Amino acid sequence: MDMTTLIGLLLSFISLLVAFVMEGGSPLALFGLSAGLIVFGGTIGALIVSYPGAQLRRIPALFKIAFTNRTSEPLDTIDELVTLATIARREGILALEDKVVGLEDTFLKNGIQLVVDGVDPELVRSILETELTAMEERHETGAGMFEAAGGFAPTMGILGTVMGLIHVLSNLSDVSRLGPLIATAFIATLYGVGSANLIWLPIASKLKMRSKSEVTSRELIVEGVLSIQAGENPNTLRQKLQVFLAPGQRERAVTAQAPSGAAEVADM
Repeated sequence: MDMTTLIGLLLSFISLLVAFVMEGGSPLALFGLSAGLIVFGGTIGALIVSYPGAQLRRIPALFKIAFTNRTSEPLDTIDELVTLATIARREGILALEDKVVGLEDTFLKNGIQLVVDGVDPELVRSILETELTAMEERHETGAGMFEAAGGFAPTMGILGTVMGLIHVLSNLSDVSRLGPLIATAFIATLYGVGSANLIWLPIASKLKMRSKSEVTSRELIVEGVLSIQAGENPNTLRQKLQVFLAPGQRERAVTAQAPSGAAEVADM
């Protein structure tokens, strides 16, 4: 579970609610069934019109991605690739065939299998990069649905407010009810703007960050697989792949691998 998403949502909603109460408002005044139906029902309806069913069925999975941290650690991926490179250098590329089954990352497994099968390096790169491009497009569409919801929600809120004001104007004869009716009408705007900026758009941003992280991991794997196929020195491969790491991660990796790196060079 990625606690940052949950903590961020809770902090946003709690901050708004506490601030409202501090100003003398009642939390119950923020609840409006009709406003919620207009905003959330209208937003969902607009999404259904905008996207095909195959994409809409991915929404629960996208929520799960936003609330879970399933991105592999780059350092672990580099270690795995270096281990495979060491085996290939000592025993030959075909020795990796027994290791393919144990690989958890499907993308890495496919890449190593292509290498074991003797596919031309340029074709290996083409296949892996095509798969990477397809993944980016799927991710972009997924984040785009939440961005679209973030655009629809405020508009639905305005529509709800206008509908509420129409109701207010039809009851001008009862002056005592005008205040509560106007307040209720503006709840729809609150729901629309609030859901867009506290739910839909932040989740879209989180999905984009997840996608960038996964793309970087996949690019690292592509370079690693091709280097293994080319028979590069495992120590050289490690240094080559560490360029994908953030500066802090790179320093920790260099520090952690200094003793084993020296031994590996001697062994080669």
